Amino acid sequence: MRTLGVWSYRHPAVIVLLWLLAIGGVQVAAGVGGPDYRNSFALPETDSQAAVDLLDERFAEASGDADTLVVRSTEGSVNDPDVRVQVEELLAEVAAIDSVDGVRSPYGPMGASQISPDGTVAYAVVQYATAGIEVPRDDLESLTDLVEDAGTEALEVSVGGQGVAALSTPQVGVGELIGVAFAALVLFIAFRSVVAMVLPIASAAAALGVATGLVRLGSNLVTISDVAPVLGVLLGLGVGIDYALLILNRHRTNLRAGMRLRESVATAMDTSGRAVVFAGVTVVIALGGLLVTGIEFLYGMALSAAVSVVFAVLAAGTLLPALLRLAGRRILSPADRRALAAGQLKRAPAGPGFTRWANLVARRPVALVLVAVAVLGIIAYPMLDLRLGTADQGNDPAGTTTRQAYDTLAEAFGPGVNGPLLIAVDLSNDPIPAPAGRPDEGTAREPAAAAGRDPGRQAQVPAQLAGLIADLEDDPAVAGVSTPMANADGTAALLRVIPTTSPQDQATSDLIDRVRTDIAPAVEAAHGIQVHVGGPTATFDDFAERIQDALPAFISLVIGLSMLLLVLAFRSLVIPLVGALLNLLSAAAAFGIVVAVFQWGWGAELIGLGKAGPIEPFLPVVLFALLFGLSMDYQVFLVSRMHEEWVRTGDNATAVRTGHAATGKVIVVAASIMVFVFGAFVLGDARTIKLMGLGMAAAVLLDAFVIRLLIVPALMQRLGRANWWLPGWLDRVLPHLSIEGPSVTAQTVEPVADVSIREG
Repeated sequence: MRTLGVWSYRHPAVIVLLWLLAIGGVQVAAGVGGPDYRNSFALPETDSQAAVDLLDERFAEASGDADTLVVRSTEGSVNDPDVRVQVEELLAEVAAIDSVDGVRSPYGPMGASQISPDGTVAYAVVQYATAGIEVPRDDLESLTDLVEDAGTEALEVSVGGQGVAALSTPQVGVGELIGVAFAALVLFIAFRSVVAMVLPIASAAAALGVATGLVRLGSNLVTISDVAPVLGVLLGLGVGIDYALLILNRHRTNLRAGMRLRESVATAMDTSGRAVVFAGVTVVIALGGLLVTGIEFLYGMALSAAVSVVFAVLAAGTLLPALLRLAGRRILSPADRRALAAGQLKRAPAGPGFTRWANLVARRPVALVLVAVAVLGIIAYPMLDLRLGTADQGNDPAGTTTRQAYDTLAEAFGPGVNGPLLIAVDLSNDPIPAPAGRPDEGTAREPAAAAGRDPGRQAQVPAQLAGLIADLEDDPAVAGVSTPMANADGTAALLRVIPTTSPQDQATSDLIDRVRTDIAPAVEAAHGIQVHVGGPTATFDDFAERIQDALPAFISLVIGLSMLLLVLAFRSLVIPLVGALLNLLSAAAAFGIVVAVFQWGWGAELIGLGKAGPIEPFLPVVLFALLFGLSMDYQVFLVSRMHEEWVRTGDNATAVRTGHAATGKVIVVAASIMVFVFGAFVLGDARTIKLMGLGMAAAVLLDAFVIRLLIVPALMQRLGRANWWLPGWLDRVLPHLSIEGPSVTAQTVEPVADVSIREG
């Protein structure tokens, strides 16, 4: 890092030009190519995927998703002639959209169940030829434009479903940029220098300029979800500013101690720069753990976030030294520059406030640890009630067309109509002689291809399916079951089950489990058929279960690799173990806050949430990867400074106090910046982005201020020389990895081979 930093320092114009060319080139290429973000929920070897595969193979006209177009008459009935004409004209225009395979009108032969009992609400089913996530955006926008134009004072029109949901792609808006403004304010207050305020933000912005363009280009090559770019920006801003800040802070400390400009940059890169690289590697490793889940949806999120972290490290290691050369001593406050001009040097590594705090923690380690752990335990308690699931569109922001459609349907037909279960039946062993009909009751959607069938024959229920339908209708959680519809050769049948509860309700998940474990096996044994439960609600349930199954391997890999890196860096077994355990504690506390707000609904209205609901299945693993990586960042920042003093002095108590006091300010500033940046994402519209923003802001706040600035130094004081213990044979086997640089590691102390756990 010293060599790279010195070269960048010597050639600032070249470095700045290269970064500008990289940003411009990548962004232009991304603009020409355009993004192709896709939410892939393919789950091989799950029941919901088996339903999808069966429909794709034998029931192409029913394999696509559908949206629900909802109308409400505010001045009479939807059956009034004028209203009917207006709605039918709208449906004809919708049917003409290229991606629409058909529209089932509430005024059709089998549409009576699509009109509410009081006649004020009706819905039509817009059937697509493909999955909702594959419908072209232009077609979805055409649909929503038609819906918006059709609304009048007398007729409310809205649309919801899996298709139009793709239009609510999370975006970085003005609200999120407020976090950057707060970050700038924190930097200025901390350093009293406009230049020192600007450089970390410039470094992070340059990194994101390249990273965001690469992610947009990459979306055309690999599957990247629409939430992944926002995650990359969220993480890139936080770590990009923090990484530059760590190097900047060391450089300022060197300058105030009288070091020459070039040597100060070189030393900062050789110490803090190494810590930045190491911290970045730990975050990337944590994100890499998402790959072991075997879930394609998470791969793009890991890629987007990792690219942002990599370029944040590159910007801090190359662009920042060049900018420091251009800034000169303006990186210092006016007061510091005047002091240097007068020959007054500041050699103390920390201010008096952080020194007093470090001494207090050293004097009362046990009491402070007990209080801190108790507080974190209380905060983490709601995590015990964590329920994974996908929040339905009733959680969308008030005023959106999807929320309006959801609320109107739930009020008029019951909440279950917003998330019907799709039952796909394989009848290969006992085919139906002729198509058995189309849904006529309690259904939320249906392929238009069935429109020409004889209603008399459609009303027949095949004997192979009679028992299945009877068992479903007997279940108290079922509001209605559609008449089954068979494919052309009678080897597959489709029916829909309307639950009595909303898609996100636990009772709906319980119903899915009962169908799969009780009802379906009995029917399969009696008739030799195969029954699969599909549809969006069942798919998201399987998604949650797949993630839960992958959690043990995922957590073990992330913790194991991170601990190994810390062992290599600090030649210690105790520090990595303590760090990993405390990272788990901070993650648990963050999840506790997330559950309390998003699942229990505490204070949800303060951040613009709809109703409370389960936690999206992918968010816990993504949050854990990010939180574990960021927690390791602060562990590296803190302990690397302690280790530097330990190598120099061999005195644990002095090393811990000095390192604690010296890094206190930079950890407070860095954590405050991250809290503001992440917290600003709570102002966004998307529920997933709000959740990630709150979870990460809470985790950083608790981890930095409670764990790193209190629990870690307190425990290290109490453990004494045991902190640095590593068996001799292991020390000889493991490769040596230095964070502090050769100038520090050359001053070694004897390895600790036999110690007792005590202060000192």
